[in-house]
Amino acid sequence: MVGVVAVKRSFAGYFDSRFTIHDSRSTKDDKERRTMEAWLEWARGPAFWFALAFFALGLIRHVGLTWWEIIRAVARAGDQSIPYKNLAVATARWLFPVGKIKKRAIYSVTTVAFHVSIIVVPIFLAGHIALIYRGVGLSWPAIPGHLADLLTLIAIVTAIALVIERVAARDSRQISHFSDYLIPVLVMAPFATGLMLARPALNPLSMEAMFFAHVMSANLLLVLIPITKLSHCALMPTAQIVTEVAWHFTPDAGSKLAVALGKEKEPI
Repeated sequence: MVGVVAVKRSFAGYFDSRFTIHDSRSTKDDKERRTMEAWLEWARGPAFWFALAFFALGLIRHVGLTWWEIIRAVARAGDQSIPYKNLAVATARWLFPVGKIKKRAIYSVTTVAFHVSIIVVPIFLAGHIALIYRGVGLSWPAIPGHLADLLTLIAIVTAIALVIERVAARDSRQISHFSDYLIPVLVMAPFATGLMLARPALNPLSMEAMFFAHVMSANLLLVLIPITKLSHCALMPTAQIVTEVAWHFTPDAGSKLAVALGKEKEPI
């Protein structure tokens, strides 16, 4: 009888310990989940609004300074006859290089598809619009979910293709820097993490961890845009007029250049 009681007690102790271990694991999991949720809230809140403000103010500064210098250059130019109509046409052709597609068809189509997808998805994705609405009360129509998925895939594939094409083309490779290969990968990161969020079967992490990676990769990209070559998203329309105005020198530019070079007494 004593032996039976001892066995019962040992079994009871065993099950009590199992439940205690399970409870401690559950408590640990809950704590980790709460910690991740706190980090996620920070990423979606203060970190996002800081990145968005940095992005907006940085681009406003770029555009403002560019147009200020254009106006100053035109005011000081000896020849102030700027062909604005021709520049508008040239800018449209520069932004939509339809005529160049035939020369480098694969590269041109890849570039256009990449730029369209990385612009449309962040602006017109329903989840992003909801985030903006929660913050400032603004909203606009969203694109359908299946179209967002398609454009996300296009963004990922074309980002990889652009890196491969840069490596494969000798003329591009010779003038490329490390950042030229890194930037497409960084641009791709929010789209890849977003796709894994939308398709849990592809997600190797927890939902909270992948959501955090998605938001922070997007925040990083917002911060990088004003301080890298990605700023051309705002400065591209000014490229033609900047080039044109640069050749409209001030009336005394020639003599000042000669003095600067120490050749003011030499014949032209």
